[in-house]
Amino acid sequence: MDFACSDLATECGIGEGEGVRVQRAEAGGCDITRVRIGSVEAAARFGKPQGKYVTVECGSICELDAQGAEHVRCALAVEVRELAQKMCGKRICPDFSLLVVGLGNADMTADALGPETVKRLCVTRHLRQKGEALFLTELCEIAAVTPGVTGQTGVDAAELVRALVQETGVDLVVAVDALCARSPARLASTVQISDTGIQPGAGVGNARRALTRESIGVPVMAMGIPTVIRGSTLVSDTLAQAGYAEIGREISVQAGGQEGLLVAPKEIDLIISKGGIFLAQTLEKAFRVEG
Repeated sequence: MDFACSDLATECGIGEGEGVRVQRAEAGGCDITRVRIGSVEAAARFGKPQGKYVTVECGSICELDAQGAEHVRCALAVEVRELAQKMCGKRICPDFSLLVVGLGNADMTADALGPETVKRLCVTRHLRQKGEALFLTELCEIAAVTPGVTGQTGVDAAELVRALVQETGVDLVVAVDALCARSPARLASTVQISDTGIQPGAGVGNARRALTRESIGVPVMAMGIPTVIRGSTLVSDTLAQAGYAEIGREISVQAGGQEGLLVAPKEIDLIISKGGIFLAQTLEKAFRVEG
């Protein structure tokens, strides 16, 4: 099984063992898996940076009714809020400042989850700077940006985000991006957050400079929903299920391995639209000032 073709920690064969802690829970009708990779050896073994990964399996986001979606948002918002406070060592209060970065190509539907989330997000920094946000005092200071892709701007997202962080002095960056899954069942039905930052394009074999605490200067939380799967994975898995495992591996190599065809669900437009709204509303709930 080729674990390398997934952005999801739960699809990388990670289990409880030396250097790894796994905790499972249920909330809001979701299955929640929290994985902590605590050693360099474990990180190398699973091909994931050291840190915490939280996976929320909620079923198809597009098929959730209003009540179900609210339950999932509440469960996910709790995970986001707790992780953010631990990463920053600071409570979510009126002067907590956040920069949401919508990674991806807005002109390519399957890669537009980040830009769509930013478009749907309620930002407050400009209002607070002017003292005009009395009606928005329930939210902390939120700014957002869509840096585009290097092929459009000629500048890595990491460079743009670092400059914004230095100018605004935010406490936390949340980088939202579309992810690549290994199992079709994960598409548009799983949300992953982590405290490890993110490397744009890594899941589709086009890795750019990473957005991490070291490269940006503040903690970076990654957040995403799987929207694509490799065509080679689908073919090799189908052949393996039919008893042709060796042929499946050969075809996977012929299909291009890490740089092969990427497949998105036929309802990808709806997935990106609803996914962007869902993540934006989750972030607003997670970074709401209490009391």
